[in-house]
Amino acid sequence: MSSSLHASKPFPVANLLAEADIVVVGAGYVGASVVHHLIEECVRANRPIPSILILEAREACSGATGRNDPLLRAASLLETHGKAVAEQVASFEARQVDSIKELVAREHIDCDFEETRVVDVCLYPECRNKMGAKIEKIAEAGISTAKMIKYVSGVQAEEVSGVRGAMSCHVYNAARLSPYRLITRLLEKTVAHGVNLQTFTPVNEVRTVVPDPGSHSWLVDTPRSSVKTKVVIHATSGYTAALVPEMKDKIVPVRGMVARLAGSKAPRTKDSYMMRFSDYEYDYMIPRLVGSVMLGGGRRDYYKNLDDWFDVSDDSELIEGARGYFDGYMQRHFHGWEDSGSRTKEIWTGAMGYSNDKFPYVDAIPGKPGQYICAGFTGHGMPQIFLSAKAVASMIITGDSENLDLPAPYRTTKER
Repeated sequence: MSSSLHASKPFPVANLLAEADIVVVGAGYVGASVVHHLIEECVRANRPIPSILILEAREACSGATGRNDPLLRAASLLETHGKAVAEQVASFEARQVDSIKELVAREHIDCDFEETRVVDVCLYPECRNKMGAKIEKIAEAGISTAKMIKYVSGVQAEEVSGVRGAMSCHVYNAARLSPYRLITRLLEKTVAHGVNLQTFTPVNEVRTVVPDPGSHSWLVDTPRSSVKTKVVIHATSGYTAALVPEMKDKIVPVRGMVARLAGSKAPRTKDSYMMRFSDYEYDYMIPRLVGSVMLGGGRRDYYKNLDDWFDVSDDSELIEGARGYFDGYMQRHFHGWEDSGSRTKEIWTGAMGYSNDKFPYVDAIPGKPGQYICAGFTGHGMPQIFLSAKAVASMIITGDSENLDLPAPYRTTKER
């Protein structure tokens, strides 16, 4: 990840195991959540915790975390998959907030968790018309999340949102937190339970054990050594296809940009924002308790150049065409920020995993007994990852792959 504000938090590094019951590839939000739930499932079933090894190519929690609209997605699903699937996905995503809230309270995690509002702003006419129609559609269909949305159009939209030129906006309750703090706390907890976390240990290949390919054991090759295991969990987001070749073109790495803005006279705001400038140009803004704001997007300045972002997993450099996009952003778009002195303090890129059908892949990998995947959240991971990871952990520990709290389209079938 390029030029990020995320200071590396060191973890105890023990010797790399030669063998482990479970190997998790990736120590981001997915990997940390899966291991958390593996431990929770064992405790709940009064079973011993298996030996677990987490392998991370870089420092812990170094990947990308995207934001997208968790409510109006249901309107599109109504058209393509019907009411049942739309409700499954909408309610599944809505439950993430309560699950994270309960986790933070129970584990006393200091991650700036705060229940707040999201203001989703349309800044072009087509968006205003589409959003109004979508909200009406999910309300008529009786989708449970429809009642959470307040829709405002016309002059009132600018008053409610505080955004210059707002043509409409819809407002709903949500929550925000520091993903970095949450993930590092989860990883600390897993290490305390005996999990072996190895950072700066990339996985080169996952291969069958020779000469006994029928043993359902796998060798996980790293530059340091190979690890034998019966269970491999791929939690590598945009990097998935490098280790699971059959996922090429199924999960594509997409590079995005994020910045931290701050100013000496910046107004304090609790609301998070989605800013929609066209069908393909949108930004998200999340205020931090320390007074700064996190701003992701900038697609306007690089979207047409596919080589800058599509199928790009290298997040070590900035997207040069959009380097200056965030400068003066708050002053341009938000009332009350004219004299804030807000400017870009840090800027970085990250690689997200975009799914070919917009649904994540959460399941056992067909044809590879003992290998599992939890990836491809398409810039929409925050309202999906925690409970998706729980489903993977549950099927591994209980052996039950049918009775899961998981939307049907997330399952990984041969046909898919």
